[in-house]
Amino acid sequence: MAETSRKVLIVDDEPNIVTALEFLLRRSGYDVRLAVNGAEALEQVDAWQPDVVLLDIMMPGMSGYEVCQKMRERPELARIKIVMLSAKGSEAEINKGMSLGADLYVTKPFSTQELVATVDRLFAPAGGPR
Repeated sequence: MAETSRKVLIVDDEPNIVTALEFLLRRSGYDVRLAVNGAEALEQVDAWQPDVVLLDIMMPGMSGYEVCQKMRERPELARIKIVMLSAKGSEAEINKGMSLGADLYVTKPFSTQELVATVDRLFAPAGGPR
């Protein structure tokens, strides 16, 4: 069985979060790229076709909600998993993210190790152990 590349795009404008996540994901064998705003995220998605996008909601310019919505409007991007990251943990905010097409919604602050484990689970074969 051929080894498949596991590509993760981190979209966040907080350097501390990005640095920790990038380090842990690379150490776990992921191919990682970064974007600091929504426009850059969409460019990376088109050019690189990641498997998972870790998407901050509050960013300058285009919000994570807008990026998620734009991605979900394009059927060719449907296989890409979107994990929203936000300090906004209200039920309304979570529902908004999920209704726009996010696969998961993780509230800040979060454990970077737990988030990497969450990404690992997204790559687990369907029907496999959870």
